[in-house]
Amino acid sequence: MDFRWLVVVPASIVLGFLFDWLNVPAAWILAAIVASGAAALISQRDMPVNKHFYGISRGFIGIMAAVPLTLSSASQLIKYVPMGIAVGIASIAFCMVGGLLLAKMQKGAISRETGVLSLLPGGASMMPPLADELGADFRYVALTQYLRLLCVSVSLPLLVTFMPHPSGDTDASLHANTQWWVILLIVAIAAFGEPLGQKLRIPVASVMGPVVLTVLVSFLLPDDVTMQPLEIFRIMAFLSIGWVCGGGLSMPTLRHFGRQLPATFGLIALILGSCATLAVPVMTVFDITYFEAYLATSPGALETVLALSSEGGAGPIVVSLQIIRLILVLTVAAYLPHILRFLFRGRGKTS
Repeated sequence: MDFRWLVVVPASIVLGFLFDWLNVPAAWILAAIVASGAAALISQRDMPVNKHFYGISRGFIGIMAAVPLTLSSASQLIKYVPMGIAVGIASIAFCMVGGLLLAKMQKGAISRETGVLSLLPGGASMMPPLADELGADFRYVALTQYLRLLCVSVSLPLLVTFMPHPSGDTDASLHANTQWWVILLIVAIAAFGEPLGQKLRIPVASVMGPVVLTVLVSFLLPDDVTMQPLEIFRIMAFLSIGWVCGGGLSMPTLRHFGRQLPATFGLIALILGSCATLAVPVMTVFDITYFEAYLATSPGALETVLALSSEGGAGPIVVSLQIIRLILVLTVAAYLPHILRFLFRGRGKTS
C-alpha cells in the first residue's frame, strides 16, 4: 500500500470543498491535481491510481457526458441540426488546426493527438481518459483542457453581463436521481460499460461504452427519471482525473508544460475569438440575442453555460447546439488517430 494516499485523499477532499466554495472552475479536478502533484513532486515518485477505481470513474465520466444528450427531445435537436453541425464542424476545425499548430510549434515535443485533444472544445473531463486510451500525453491534455475551461468559465460570466438578455424562463439544470434502482443502474453502467463497449468494438470503449449505454438505457426510462450520477460519484470521477494527472507530475514535466504556456494561451484566445465570431451568423439566422448565440457557440464549460442560460432566460438553441457539438467532439476524439492518419497519409507518422 502506498501510504502517501493517506495524506493525498483527505487533502484533495478538503481542497475540493474549499475550491468549490470559492467557485473555482473544475474545483475537484484542480484539488486532486494540487494534492497528488505536491505528493509526487515532494517524494519524486509517481502515484499510480488504482486501475479498478480509475476504470469505474471513467465510466461515471462517460455517463455524465451522455446525460445532456438524453435531456433534449429529438424534434428540438432536429430543428437546429444543420446549424449545429455547421457550427460544430467549424469550431472543431479551428481547434484541430490550433492543436496541429501547437504540435508543430513544439517541434515534436508533443504529438499531433496530444495537441488536438488538448484544445478540442467541450468534454474537458473526458479528454484526459481519452488521451490515456489513445496513447497521447494525458497530463499535458488535462492541464491544457483545465486552462481552456478556466478561461471560458471566468470570461463567460463577465462578458454576458454586457449583452442584452432575452425575455423568458428556462431551467437547464441537471439534478441527480436518488431512486435506489437508478443508482444501481448508474453504477452498473459505469462498471460494465467498458467491457461491453470492447465486445461491440466501440472506439475508446472505456469512455464511449458508458456514453452509448447511457443513451440507449435512457430510452427505456420514464420521462421524469434522469441518469445524472449522484454528487459523490461525480466527485469520485473528477478526483480520479486530477489524481492521474497530478500523480504523474515531475519537475521535467512541469518545465515542459511551462515552455509551451505562451503558445497554449495564444491558441486558446484565438479559439475563444473564433467561437465568438461564429455566434454572429447563429444570431442572424435564428433571430435571437447575441447572448444566446454566444452561449450556444461557447467552446466548452457546459455547466457554466447551462447555468447562465437558465438565469438569463435563453431559449433551447443554447443546449441544442452545445449537445450537437458535443456529439461531434466525442466522435472526432474517438476516431482521432484514424482522422490524423487520413489527413497526413504519406507524410510520416502522426506523433
